[in-house]
Order: sequence, then C-alpha cells, then structure tokens
Amino acid sequence: MDRTTTTPWTLAPEPYDSPTAAALWRAYYTEVSDRWYLLHEGRRTDPAELEHELAARTGAELAPPTGLLLLARYEGAAVGTAGVRLLDAGTAELTRVFLVEDARGRGGAALLVAAAEDAARALGARRMVLDTRSDLVEARALYARLGYAETGPHNDDVYAEHWFSKPLTAPEANGPAQPAPPLA
Repeated sequence: MDRTTTTPWTLAPEPYDSPTAAALWRAYYTEVSDRWYLLHEGRRTDPAELEHELAARTGAELAPPTGLLLLARYEGAAVGTAGVRLLDAGTAELTRVFLVEDARGRGGAALLVAAAEDAARALGARRMVLDTRSDLVEARALYARLGYAETGPHNDDVYAEHWFSKPLTAPEANGPAQPAPPLA
C-alpha cells in the first residue's frame, strides 16, 4: 500500500522582481501599511505613498548570491513569500514573510520560515534575525512558536518595535524530521 504523503504546498525560489513577486509584495505592503494607518491615523494608505514605497523598497537585497526570495504556492496558486538576506557572514535576516488571507491557517507560514532558515544555512548563516511591529501580533506569535526569542534591536528601522533572533542549528537538532514540502 502506498503511503506517500502529498501536500498542497510548494515552495521555490523566485526572482525578487518577477510579476508574481511584485503582486505579492504589493498585497503585503498594502495590508501592513493599511493596518498601521488604520490603527494610528484612522485611514488607509494613500495610493501615492504606496507607489512611492513600492518603488523605494524593490527587494533587490533578496537577489543571489547574498539573498533569496521564496514563493509559496497552495494548490498551484501563488499565495505567499519569505525573503532571506545576509547581513554579515554569520547572520541572515528573515523578511517579507507573508501569506494572502485565504491561505492562512493551513501551515504555510511555518513551512515558509523553515525553508527560509534552510536557505540562510545554505548561505552560511548561523543565526537568523528579524523585526516586526507591535500590531502584527500574529507574526510575533508565529516567530515565538517557531523558536525565535525576542532580543534588543539589530537595526534602526522606524517601524520596527520588536526584534527576534534564532540560532540556526542543523535541522536534525531542532527535533524529529518533518516532511518538507516539495521545492518546485
């Protein structure tokens, strides 16, 4: 009897400037920006500001050889991203972790973070860092659940309010092996 496990998730590297990556980055930035403005100013992001920020934050730092953008697909549809970039020889930063709303709650965020950790190890990193905001409570809970510890600041990003770090030990040292989604 065949007991092969299949998953609706696939994760694969994606050029940071592909149309698919750009569409997901736009969705990500719109969501987190609107959330901040609604909380602090009672309004959504101004369309001109959105265009300005998208042009200013291209994601070029996620290009090889010192970075990588991962694209998540659920049942073939592009639904999320996670980026990794080296900050120095031993430290990588996790960034742009995002899933569209319809794909949330299906285990994709943990798969994306695990794949990003593997990518960081492949780049030579021994530690992963990230930052997030106070209002992104779901993200903070995810990172804590995945073994990230809150630390002091590692950057001066004006929107960062919480900083996390995690040692990147060998995957087998993190507990029993879990089936990985296929990398397309």
